[in-house]
This record gives sequence, C-alpha cells and structure tokens, in this order.
Amino acid sequence: MAPQTTLTPRALNRATLDRQHLLRRTDALGPKEAVAHLVGLQAQNVKPPYFALWARLAGFRPERLSALIEARELVRIVTLRSTIHLHTADDVLTLRPLVQAARDRELKQFRGQLEGVDLERLAETVRGLVEERPYTMKEIRDVLGEQWPDATPFALSLAARCALPLVQVTPRGLWGRSGRVALTTAEHWLGRAPGPVPAPDDTVLRYLAAFGPASVKDMQTWAGLTRLGEVFERLRPVLVTFRDENGVELFDLPDAPRPDEDTPAPPRFLPEFDNLLLSHADRTRVIPAEHWGRSWKGNQAFCTLLVDGFLAGVWRLEEGKEHAVLTVQPFGSLSRARRDEVAAEGERLLAEMSSATSYDVRFGDVMG
Repeated sequence: MAPQTTLTPRALNRATLDRQHLLRRTDALGPKEAVAHLVGLQAQNVKPPYFALWARLAGFRPERLSALIEARELVRIVTLRSTIHLHTADDVLTLRPLVQAARDRELKQFRGQLEGVDLERLAETVRGLVEERPYTMKEIRDVLGEQWPDATPFALSLAARCALPLVQVTPRGLWGRSGRVALTTAEHWLGRAPGPVPAPDDTVLRYLAAFGPASVKDMQTWAGLTRLGEVFERLRPVLVTFRDENGVELFDLPDAPRPDEDTPAPPRFLPEFDNLLLSHADRTRVIPAEHWGRSWKGNQAFCTLLVDGFLAGVWRLEEGKEHAVLTVQPFGSLSRARRDEVAAEGERLLAEMSSATSYDVRFGDVMG
C-alpha cells in the first residue's frame, strides 16, 4: 500500500474554505441550495445564517433567505450538537431522526432531574399543546411543571426538545421582523411526517463535501454522534485517505477540491457560531493555536474575522436608523495591505447588509 499523503493545516484550510465557498463567493447556488450543501447553518441567534450566506454567496440578499423561511422551505430546529440550526425541510425530516440518538443520550444525563416523569406521556402532552397552537418554551414548562412538580424546569424543557422535533415558527428568524421563540412539531409545520432513521452513509459523504478532508472524530464532533468509525470503514472503498501532521487518518471524496495551500484567501466576516469554526475535533485548520478561545468571553461568542483563511479577529456591527458602525478588533497587527483588504470587505458588508444610509469601518476594541 502506498504511503498516505500528509496534509498540513494550511492545506486543510484551503480545502475546507473552497468547499465552504469562502475562497470566492459562488453564484452557482441560491440560499436554499447553499443551506443544503452546508448541511445546515448555525442559527442560535437570528442573524448568523444571513451573515454566513453573505460571506459565501455572490449577490446574496437577506430578503431571499427570509422568504424561504417564511415559505417553510427552510426551518430552525435543534439538530447538530444540540444547537439550533437552519435546515432545508427535507433535512429536518431526515437529519433530525439521524441525530435522535444524541438527543436520547443527552436526556439520560438529566434523568435524575425528571422525578416521576413518564417521557412518552410528556411527549404526547407537548405534541397536543404545540399542534393546537405554537407554544413558547416557558408555556410548555408551566404546563409540564403542573403535571410533574418534582422535576426541575430546565430538565422538563430539555425533555420536550429531545423527545420531539420542535421547530421555531415564523416570524422568528425573519430578517428585520423576528419575534419571540414559539414552537410546534416539524411534521405539523411542514405538513408531512419525518422519514425512518436513515443510514448515516449519505450524511458522511455530505459532511466531507462541505468540511473535508476530515477524520472520524471530526465528523463525530460536527454531528454530536458516536461510533461512526464503522461507517467510514464501510465507505473506505469509495473514499481517498490522507494523514494530518499528527498522523491522524483523514477521509475525503476523490474528486473534492484540494487547492494548493498558497491559494489566496480573502478576508471574510463570519457570524458568531459559524460551523466553519465548530465542525472538527482538530480545529487548527482554521484556528491558530495562539488564538484558541479568543472569540469568546465568558458566555458570549463574538462574530469572527478570517484573514488569510484563519481566525484573526472579531467584529461588531452597531446600527442606528441612519448610521452604522462596523468595529473590527484584530488579534495581532495587520500589514497595511491586509488592513486595507479588511476595511474594503467591511465596507462591502455595510453596503449590502445594513439599511443605514451612512457607515464607518473602525479598528478598535470589540470585546470590552
């Protein structure tokens, strides 16, 4: 057997950025197709999916994404890593069943706080509530708390979202007019039942297409699943393999792009929680060791800046009725040329993603 090629962090960086459409914006995908290709977008807050697609799609307009959410072609739901993601309707009905094992495992960790709770009855109760009308999580907790007063409110909330595929209904998630979080079941919102639990093989291939080359642990980190090694072994005949600099085996699609590691990577403004930074066990392909943890402060995550393809700073957008200010905080010094490139990309962000009639790009303190 021929020795496996070793890929440097920089080579992995360029390969992943290419698949993420962050080396150059693509005009070949619309918002729905991009969400499908990326197997969902982090949507813990309302705006991240919009800024995530703006960084990746040529000519992106937030109103197009908002219209797809309003039309129920895209849906906000807890899936990967127990976090809210924006998915296509088809993925909601297949991916959520695939990661249900992780939700069941998560629920077991809190079983001691669910004193006397019959989980099947809880699921039936919640379904009856939210399919009559959308409920907030507080409303759900209040009803469940009356039935099971010895259970903790947090555990009851967790049980509800783990037991049922609860989606956030509009206007939550719409550009410029988002409302409070109200929930119903995926099948009620979409008018069709979820499919059977799919084999993970296709999802492995989709993950590699968007995030590869990657190890088994990388995908397990992305999905929040375990025991995927046997799936990769089953797919080995149709994949190619490499090694990283630590000797970890990486899998990839044979025809996936792996550009030269010296391929230019322009600055990119990404939202908080962007999956580019969260979808590998080894994140050195995007996050230099010296910047690990620097995009967080306490419980707050900041929007992130890529320079030369790697995490290099954070940013904040402040919008008034007429004026907007984009403040950029690099983690280190930037050359004059790099600074000008970042400023130009920031001006593009303000021009295309802000309704303000005037704006400024400033370099300063974002994290306080």
